Amino acid sequence: MSQRIALALLLSVTLPRMQAEGPELPRTDQQLQRSLREAVLRLGLEKPLAEHRLGLALIDVTDQTRPRYAGLNDSDMLYAASLPKIAILLAGFEAIREGMLSYTPQVRDMLARMVRFSSNSDASRAVQAIGFDFIARTLTSSRYRLYDPGMNGGLWIGKAYGGPNDQWKRDPLHNLSHGATALQVARFFLMLDRGELVSAQYSAEMKALMSNPGIHHKFVKGLERLPGYREIYRKSGTWKDSHCDAALVEADGKRYIAVALMKDPKGGEALPRLIVEMDKLIPRRGYSQVLGAQPAAE
Repeated sequence: MSQRIALALLLSVTLPRMQAEGPELPRTDQQLQRSLREAVLRLGLEKPLAEHRLGLALIDVTDQTRPRYAGLNDSDMLYAASLPKIAILLAGFEAIREGMLSYTPQVRDMLARMVRFSSNSDASRAVQAIGFDFIARTLTSSRYRLYDPGMNGGLWIGKAYGGPNDQWKRDPLHNLSHGATALQVARFFLMLDRGELVSAQYSAEMKALMSNPGIHHKFVKGLERLPGYREIYRKSGTWKDSHCDAALVEADGKRYIAVALMKDPKGGEALPRLIVEMDKLIPRRGYSQVLGAQPAAE
């Protein structure tokens, strides 16, 4: 316990400087916020939402100059299973940039299997190659602030995913080994979309590794039911009753980031239905934000 408190205090001491530097989310769009809440209620998910077992974030990035944000329980930090492997991915490319890790075909394949197929063995190999301390420094750095005590935490890797030397430190605020908030995951994808993770070149490479999901459940399962073609860049997570998914979705005339963290035995059934409703909330370019409205005049 004392070690966690000491780490939390250390992070909070550096927080004022961090808050002045990192990229921020766009302001909440009240119409999108209301629509997201109504969608949750239509799906009968008011109980997990009220009990803070469901956290959501949605960003319309169709017009990158005017992104629209909505979030529900988005600062609640939940156990996120394999979703925080995106933190390993980011730290890996920071290590590559700094010359600590060579980006060989073998390393690329390892990272691709980790995010595309959620390989636990590859995730553990990546953690050992990069180092827990380096991952934590990347997440808490002033550049990213993807774990921020002032924002109730965020992305955290406190243990690997099996194998030797698996344990490190649990998150100092919530005692989670693999944690996330919907807000911080949304920030990760927003920076990815803007080319702000490591560099524009490495952001594009990370995005490529997250394409063509190898597991067709949760968000991917729901989106595959919809007409039209969609590019999906995603990472999911599942462990017992924890069900999580996050994606940058590019469809005909619209682009958005969706995040859902859920602790519920039926979460695997809820997330495909939830992403379908979230997709409906994002209008195609040139259409009114009111669903079903005619194209706006040019």
